Amino acid sequence: MALISRKSFQFYSSSAPASRSILMTLSKRLSFISGQQKPQNCSSVAMRMLCFKDKSQYMFCRKNHVQLWIQSLSVNETVHLCGDSGSSTKSNNNVWMDEQLFFKKLNSLCTSKEIFDFLSSLEVMSDTMASGALQRISEVEMDDNGLKNPEGVLENEVFRALCFQFEFESSKLSNTGLLNALQALIKLRIDPQSTLMASLLSEGKERLDKGQLTVKNLCALGESLLEVEGPSCVTLEQIVNHMQAKDVEKWSPREMVTVYKMLQVTAREGERYQDLLNRMNSATLTIVSQLSPKFTSIILNSLVVLHQTQDIPLVTALCRHSVKHVPYFTGDELVNVLEAFLCFGHRDQIFTEALETHVPKSIFTMHPQTVSKVMQYCCQKMILSKPIFDAAAEGFISDADRFTTDQIAGYIIPFGTLNYLPPSASALFQKLETVLHARLSHFQPHTLLNLLHSCVLIQRYPVNFLPKIFSPYFLQQLQGKEQTVTSQLTQLFLTVTLECPFYEGPKLLPKYQVKAFLRPHSSLDVHLLKRVKTGLLCLLKKRIYFASEVSTPYFYTVELQCYLEFTQPVCIENSC
Repeated sequence: MALISRKSFQFYSSSAPASRSILMTLSKRLSFISGQQKPQNCSSVAMRMLCFKDKSQYMFCRKNHVQLWIQSLSVNETVHLCGDSGSSTKSNNNVWMDEQLFFKKLNSLCTSKEIFDFLSSLEVMSDTMASGALQRISEVEMDDNGLKNPEGVLENEVFRALCFQFEFESSKLSNTGLLNALQALIKLRIDPQSTLMASLLSEGKERLDKGQLTVKNLCALGESLLEVEGPSCVTLEQIVNHMQAKDVEKWSPREMVTVYKMLQVTAREGERYQDLLNRMNSATLTIVSQLSPKFTSIILNSLVVLHQTQDIPLVTALCRHSVKHVPYFTGDELVNVLEAFLCFGHRDQIFTEALETHVPKSIFTMHPQTVSKVMQYCCQKMILSKPIFDAAAEGFISDADRFTTDQIAGYIIPFGTLNYLPPSASALFQKLETVLHARLSHFQPHTLLNLLHSCVLIQRYPVNFLPKIFSPYFLQQLQGKEQTVTSQLTQLFLTVTLECPFYEGPKLLPKYQVKAFLRPHSSLDVHLLKRVKTGLLCLLKKRIYFASEVSTPYFYTVELQCYLEFTQPVCIENSC
């Protein structure tokens, strides 16, 4: 049984200098391979296996035999059809289709079956058309879990024929056909160790060595290598070196983004390629308005990784541009954007308002890690956004059981830092207590200390968990007596001692206690304190009547303390 009954596929390379007609005739026997006589052991070629990685493992053998015949043509020659004798009587639309019409029809098809049926109606197609068909199949058949219909795709006769042709005739393909096919097969999760993928990758690298690839081709190859071989791929550096000689001003947004991604893994801090980065940053500034949510997020992430802190105009433009994309960012993309805001110290009121609109509406569908990053952003920027905090509280009450310990801390700590209790505070801390009872041992020591300390700041006293905190084993796990850790331990202990006199559990050992709490003032605090002091001096006339930064017997520090003297008795009504 032939792969495609009574049909032939003929591929031609769209690059004019290499115009060749490649005829693949499907039959029951493998007579010739690329003009060479069939080897004695046919199974060494015909039975080679391809493994496809998906949610499960799939593989098939090439049990059908394929005869390849190469017919050389001059540049100006017409590509002839070669099929069964009846093919010449068919209408031209059945045997050949203009590429523009082909892709218009292809993009209207919504299942792999429709695509395979469409391809079966043609007898001739270019390699770019064939690779475009593979890309369309990957678009309609792939989801987050892999191939929706693996048997219908991987075992389809047309698909097998295409794979066979791309593997054994990779050197005859155009750059576009080669690299588009490679990207499509990667998206379909073809095993990178298969002979098919090895052939395409080898051919791509060989053309790179010969300097035959355009900017678009280099980016496509780079994306493929990042997917298949990861950041350790040495060829990526070779691609970046080629890109340095190209005109950055002519790059498309997609090409710009791809090079940023490659630089992330080849340049790290950008020292080796800073000149290229400077040119890219300047060019990117002119196309910021054209960037999609995905591209905006990727570039901001690259600037963070590459420590491009000196390019303030580009960072500012990207951050402002990201405001309109807030509802359209995926969770990971929004995390990248927020990380950039934090890294570069950017703050935008309109961006905060966009978050306040988006987060409450999406709180039950957003990934917990995304919400944690939003809360971290608000916390570090000292943004007390009641819509965001109230929504986060509701999300925590609903889904905290599935959060990681770091995510739990990320949700709760900002409430203490910004001293805010949401309307659902009672249910919020009841849920937190339940989660802590069930998973207390899962928390890292510093994470647990930060979490419980934040609760104290909003008058929620974790009495039930202090025996663990003050145990010698836990204190030893904190590793050291850093000022921040000992201050938190001391404040936790003293607050519970003062506010919960019924607590009779373990005490904090003196060696872990501090004599005063050091709290750095913000510029706003210092300015406000100076104004208050000036007002008090004007009111009380003398500096001896008030003092600042006064330590109390309980180790608290009072910012201002006034001393008042009364020359006559003072009557206070209702006093006892």
